[in-house]
Amino acid sequence: MSTSNVERGITSIESLGTSVHEKGSWWRYVRRNPALYVMLLPGLLNLLLFKYLPMWGIVIGFQQFHPALGVLGSKWVGFKHYIDFFNDPYFFRLVRNTLLLGVYTLAFSFPAPIVLALLLNEVRSIGFKRVTQTISYMPYFISTVVVIGLLREFTSPNDGIVNAAIAALGGERIPFFLRPLWFPPLYVISGIWAQIGFSSIIYLAAMANINPELYESAVIDGARRFRQVWHITIPSILPVIVILFILAVGGILATDFQKILLMYSPFTYETADVISTYIYRVGIESEGSNFSYATAVGVFTALISLIFLIITNRVAKSMSETSLW
Repeated sequence: MSTSNVERGITSIESLGTSVHEKGSWWRYVRRNPALYVMLLPGLLNLLLFKYLPMWGIVIGFQQFHPALGVLGSKWVGFKHYIDFFNDPYFFRLVRNTLLLGVYTLAFSFPAPIVLALLLNEVRSIGFKRVTQTISYMPYFISTVVVIGLLREFTSPNDGIVNAAIAALGGERIPFFLRPLWFPPLYVISGIWAQIGFSSIIYLAAMANINPELYESAVIDGARRFRQVWHITIPSILPVIVILFILAVGGILATDFQKILLMYSPFTYETADVISTYIYRVGIESEGSNFSYATAVGVFTALISLIFLIITNRVAKSMSETSLW
């Protein structure tokens, strides 16, 4: 996205808000610009049909739900399933693994695209920059199944390139996918490789909107490239970083269920079994699936994520002028 496009978009949004305010009538503005609101309909319908309407299903977390009886005919049991989950022998392991994977991802995966964007922003060769961006974007469009398949091949104890290098250095071959200790690093590293390029786009777009005169003034004052990045680039994109950080903390319990399902096994449950995989096993995979119990666990996770989001937003608002609301 070019600087001119970003500026035009911002100007359009500002003029839209000013126009509505000056007219003093939202409905009058809708009648004068019907095409704009028609364009909103597909997104609003998608949000309504697939995000809001399904929320009524959380009621089965307070029932002993049976598909044959339906929601209205199933017996209400109150908070029974929530209490059962808190008393589950795997409760602390599930919460611990979910939080640890979320914290590891936040600590390593979140800053990675920021660093990449800063590095790409300093590249002066347009051709090299485009090639590097293309290479870094490509893993995002590769299926998770393929990514994990490649990871298994690379770390195979028999003929994997990683174990071949370890053996060449005199070490002992490691069955990475069978060792609980290696699951978190593999999960985080594969996530960084797959997401870093695509996630850097939003930071590059923010950098493209920085006024070049700021850098020119810094050069006149004798600031070198590192000083320019530290005192101009990073502060300019800090609001974007804060917003994305708030959202990342809010999703700290939202581990990549599909990837974990492809990576883990009973050998690695100690560090790999998380709340989402537990919900899948209990609610769908196990014989006599307990939909109500699985729903209760899902509601608990969503509630904790909401609390994290609110707390992080308040902290960010108290420390800076940037927040979600």
